[in-house]
Amino acid sequence: MGVIVQEQAGLFHLQSSGMSYLIQIVDGYPVHGYWGGRLKHRETMGDLLIHTPARAGLDRLPQEYPQYGSGDFRNPAYQAELEDGTRITELKYDGYRILKGKPPLSGLPAVYTEDESEAETLELVLKDAYSGLKVVLLYSIFTDRNVIIRSARLTNEGDKKLRLRRALSASVDFSGHSNLEMVHLSGAWAREGNMKRRPLEQGETRIDSKRGMSSHQFNPFAALVTPKTTERHGEAFGFSLVYSGGFEAGAEVDSFGSTRFSIGVNSFDFAWQLNPGESFQTPEAVMVYSAQGLGEMSRTYHRLYRTRLCRGKYRDEERPILVNNWEATYFDFNADKLVSIAEEGAKLGIELFVLDDGWFGKRDADNSSLGDWYEDRRKLPDGLADVAERINRLGLKFGLWFEPEMISPDSELYRKHPDWCLHVPGRRRSEARWQLVLDYTRQEVRDYIYDSLSAIFSTVPVAYVKWDMNRALTEIGSAALPAERQAETAHRYVLGLYELLERITTDFPHILFESCSSGGGRFDPGMLYYMPQTWTSDNTDAVERLKIQYGTSLVYPVSAIGAHVSAVPNHQVGRITPLDFRGNVAMSGNFGYELDLTKFTDDEKETVKRQVATYKQIRGLVQQGDLYRLKSPFEGNESAWMFVSEDQRAALVYAFQVMAVPNAPQRTLRLDGLDPELEYEVEPGTGGEISIFGGDRLMQLGLPLAYEHKDYQSRWFRLRALKPGKA
Repeated sequence: MGVIVQEQAGLFHLQSSGMSYLIQIVDGYPVHGYWGGRLKHRETMGDLLIHTPARAGLDRLPQEYPQYGSGDFRNPAYQAELEDGTRITELKYDGYRILKGKPPLSGLPAVYTEDESEAETLELVLKDAYSGLKVVLLYSIFTDRNVIIRSARLTNEGDKKLRLRRALSASVDFSGHSNLEMVHLSGAWAREGNMKRRPLEQGETRIDSKRGMSSHQFNPFAALVTPKTTERHGEAFGFSLVYSGGFEAGAEVDSFGSTRFSIGVNSFDFAWQLNPGESFQTPEAVMVYSAQGLGEMSRTYHRLYRTRLCRGKYRDEERPILVNNWEATYFDFNADKLVSIAEEGAKLGIELFVLDDGWFGKRDADNSSLGDWYEDRRKLPDGLADVAERINRLGLKFGLWFEPEMISPDSELYRKHPDWCLHVPGRRRSEARWQLVLDYTRQEVRDYIYDSLSAIFSTVPVAYVKWDMNRALTEIGSAALPAERQAETAHRYVLGLYELLERITTDFPHILFESCSSGGGRFDPGMLYYMPQTWTSDNTDAVERLKIQYGTSLVYPVSAIGAHVSAVPNHQVGRITPLDFRGNVAMSGNFGYELDLTKFTDDEKETVKRQVATYKQIRGLVQQGDLYRLKSPFEGNESAWMFVSEDQRAALVYAFQVMAVPNAPQRTLRLDGLDPELEYEVEPGTGGEISIFGGDRLMQLGLPLAYEHKDYQSRWFRLRALKPGKA
């Protein structure tokens, strides 16, 4: 397994334990031959591939990194403009190299290996003889995962300038499949992660972000599936971009029924100048194949991202249960109020207190002080360190909110450096939430933020940071870049962000960083490389969270999904739901509370104490187990999912009914992921009689399930495999 080469046939066979990917060189062009279930390697493998000569027309050739201008009229993977203004290049094969393991990408987040035996990497070298453009296509194939990771490195080896106008990470031509459908995630602020599925027809089906961030509107992920693909059955081909800026992903069906899927940095308003000797590295696209439906595709992404994308101290550690003061106090607080919430949290077993917005500068509303990262002594007369130490003495760790990529026009920083924001001279500066975006292409700006934050981290016992980013990029220009590089600003912004995050997370490895962008506006693999969890949505309503968390899990592991219990009526939709219902939804992610614990009744406090104690027992399985989605909230009144341990001996099942059903039929819930040969004790989470069922029965006939005759009902069950002979 790995990369197998038949040089005479020009054949490259990338093979894992359950997948194959075939490339053949045809008339100098890398041609895509196959991607799917594992094939045995044979000397006659080349017979499987297409032998149509390129002279018959590139428009009919399934290519690996297609170009435009020489007969292929579909979307290209790249486009380069030469110094004379022409835009015709023709990349031809010029050799290959095989590397053990998976090399890192310079300046970009990337999936990694801990041992070189985990993967092999193929580098295919392509060159345009006329311009000197050289492109290296990188393919990393994992030995025991159905994963291929692709990217491209474009280098100017000529003696004149080149200007890249398009440089995508991956392109795949599906010539052997017809009637494919595309599954993706879409939405808006407060309703992220909605699963969409639509058939592909002749023409283009495209998602993208032009916002300078991966966005609430579309996630940088899509899967191609067959019409018969379900959660458990059928083929799925997943594409996920490890990038946090504007992106594009789309499928184009030609007149012969072939589908070209491509993904990468958004080509809109993008250009990159390559002087002689300079290179441009694309972000990587993580491609996953599943023959067992969307569920197995998701679990492949989860295991990979949880263990080979996330890094650091908290990658494998259980995450703390927190309480955040935002919806409890908003901007109106003092030190004693914060400590009073923490005191209640300590009594209930909570482990981390997070001080959200409003602690710095003169921040009494969201119209000032971003950039002034020093404590407001009006609210905290003895400073942050005093509050943190008082909370630490209660037995809780201390966390802090920042929005380090933004600047308020009403701030000391802006009055001193009005040119430090993204802007175009002579044009108005569009404010959103009364704030502008700092120009992270500039080293001095990043150094200022680093120095400001590190000064706090070095003097205050901060154990957790919520790193927020609350607006998209507008007037995307930089006072520090020359005219010919202005179209590079958006991508350079992301590269600057990554450089800063690498410095901070390396220098303060004890801090658990959580990414946020008004919730899920930047929930992407690029951020997970630096921050192992993300605030999934500002919408904390439990009913809405069923969809948000279910959809987000299509590609992202539960260990990355922040989920909190908030007050009722809910602050986003006004809905009133039971505390148990809210708790069971939130316990299906990284669990916490976002409310004023001091206002709870004694009964509510007992419920919280029970929830906290329960989550401490189960969080290892929730955060590190395999997720199986059982019922979709996008398809009806009920939702259900379960978590299964790697050895299949332990599991948790969660089931939800939103609205009461009159004269409801008797229900069973078919489980998944269990060992059919084992017997399981099934214990209701709220107590009650323990039953014993075989794994085969639970998966084939189902678990008996009943709800009370009330709206907003939930049930959960704990499963433990019996030792042989115990039954």
